Amino acid sequence: MFSKLLRKTGRSLKVAILAGLIGSFSLAASAEDPIKIGLVAALSGQSAKSGEAITRGLTIAIEEINANGGVLGRPLELVRRDDESNPSKGLLAARELIQREQVAVLFGGLDTPVSLAIVPLANQMQVPFMGVWAAGTPITRNGADDNYVFRVSAVDEIVDEALVQYAIDNYDMNNPGMILINNPWGESNESGFTKALDSRGMSTAGIERFESSDLDVVPQLTRLREAGADTLLMVANVAPSAQVVKSLDRMDWDVPIVSHWGPAGGRFGELAGPSASNVHFIQTFTFTEDQAGKGAAIFEALQQRYPAIESLADVTPAVGIANAYDALHLTALAIENAGSTDGTAIRDGFYTIDSYEGLIKTFETPFTPDEHDALGPNDYVFTHFVGDQIVPVED
Repeated sequence: MFSKLLRKTGRSLKVAILAGLIGSFSLAASAEDPIKIGLVAALSGQSAKSGEAITRGLTIAIEEINANGGVLGRPLELVRRDDESNPSKGLLAARELIQREQVAVLFGGLDTPVSLAIVPLANQMQVPFMGVWAAGTPITRNGADDNYVFRVSAVDEIVDEALVQYAIDNYDMNNPGMILINNPWGESNESGFTKALDSRGMSTAGIERFESSDLDVVPQLTRLREAGADTLLMVANVAPSAQVVKSLDRMDWDVPIVSHWGPAGGRFGELAGPSASNVHFIQTFTFTEDQAGKGAAIFEALQQRYPAIESLADVTPAVGIANAYDALHLTALAIENAGSTDGTAIRDGFYTIDSYEGLIKTFETPFTPDEHDALGPNDYVFTHFVGDQIVPVED
């Protein structure tokens, strides 16, 4: 009887030890499991360069953070999905990343309509959603009582104010025409432009809309020319913006074009042709030949990580890289402040970031419960294409 009990006790002890070891291994593995960062962006099509730029910015930041021990002692891991600039596909991709991949934070890409489709899901699922390109004002200012959407990017309402003032200062604009993509992003900017013009007692020669699929914008532009438009305020992404430029060439109408940053998202210089340089558009950051400090260090890191980058032209569009890079570092700080990967804790962690010396600027208390946009009106520069390279407009 005693020997049986001993054998039974021994087996129980072995099982207990084995279970304890397995539990220890599981806890160790759990502690080292990566924290997943999701990205839904245009990774194919005419705007694929935007997704590539965002990916590069996130990747460089993640590699820096992981080399310094990760976040909460865990490495970060990027998981991407292609939204193909389609809101329905973007929403499905976001749902998969949140529910199946269990990402801690979701990053968004170029297109305002895609981001607007994802916003309600992020708020419902209580997963922070960080915008690094799409500028539609309602993305962060979405009216939700419990808002999980943040942004390190331009904001239409602020951009439109800057575009109007730039056109007045540089082209003596007094009768602008708007040429806007026919989607929620265009609607957001129509509201912003109208507000900026009204505040100056100015009216518009007309407001024309066009589709991404339009191969000719001559009818809309003809109406604006006949209405006496002396400057065009343009809002559209790469391919449709190129169609505006080519239509102007066919009309032989040499009119100044002041644009939102849509042309920066892809092969605009190639698609628009020689007149691409006539379009002056806004950016939050651009690499320059005489880059110093953090900009120079990031450019060197990009060259080491991506051997295809041989010159500044190869990092176009820099805005996607810079916004994503700074946003990822801010996100890492928020997770550290949270002390966990719980969505609500991370959301609140953004509010307790004191300072971060970024690529775009030094961020001081970038987010508060009432302000989810980290960039403001003093964080923009005006640029244009010279060949395939985006460079600042010379004063």
